[in-house]
Amino acid sequence: MGLMAGPALAARTETGQLRDISADFTAWMASEQRRVFALCQRLLRDADEADSATQDVFLKAYNALHKEDAKVLDDPARWVTRIAVNTCLDRLRSQRWRFWRKRPSQQDEQLILRLASSSRPEAEDRYFAAQIQARLETALAKLSPRQRATFTLRHYDDLSLEEIGNLLDLDIGTVKAHMHRAVVKLRNELRDLYGGRR
Repeated sequence: MGLMAGPALAARTETGQLRDISADFTAWMASEQRRVFALCQRLLRDADEADSATQDVFLKAYNALHKEDAKVLDDPARWVTRIAVNTCLDRLRSQRWRFWRKRPSQQDEQLILRLASSSRPEAEDRYFAAQIQARLETALAKLSPRQRATFTLRHYDDLSLEEIGNLLDLDIGTVKAHMHRAVVKLRNELRDLYGGRR
């Protein structure tokens, strides 16, 4: 095997061959950006904050790939997902960004008022769907960052408990405990929506 010019900036493709990510980092980033942004938005619940977090994720990925001791990645998508989850958890822990959160825009408030006063059944359906979504978002906000990450990765990204454990660096029992606590809290917060059962 010949000498490499620089660090090992490669990833294994599905066929097991090595692919140089650093040579085509922009294309790789473009292919992952929408998925990473959606994950960040679900975890942070703020589009502007998710946009900023997504930029941080790819800056961290770029810097990690250009380190002298960079390793071959077997699964670049899983690797960048882990960076995204950890970046979001760090932001949630810091709490500083919450100060800058915005209230709904005036246009959104006007839309809600128009939908509420409309007599059309479709508008009423949209209004109630928006109310349920808002209730769910409020309930998710009351979860701890780990519980929210576990619940989001399981129910929005459809990852297995083992995959969640690998991403969050937790054993399966801890993942199950976080999932159970999240579900119990959400059921308690939303019990009036499904007849008050526990």
